[in-house]
Amino acid sequence: MKVTVNQDKCVSSGQCVLNAAEVFDQRDDDGVVVLLNDSPSDEQASDVRNAAAACPALAIDIEE
Repeated sequence: MKVTVNQDKCVSSGQCVLNAAEVFDQRDDDGVVVLLNDSPSDEQASDVRNAAAACPALAIDIEE
């Protein structure tokens, strides 16, 4: 799995962090998504998929 984020699309909802805090974070100044790990483990894959599905701006892309 390869994960990318589009910070320009991000609306700072924080759903990514709520679903996969080990893979996503938010910038302190504006809450925009920060990708911590672009190649999450198999154990993290389900959480990452949930984060992408929960993102209201569709700012998370996953390549399986």
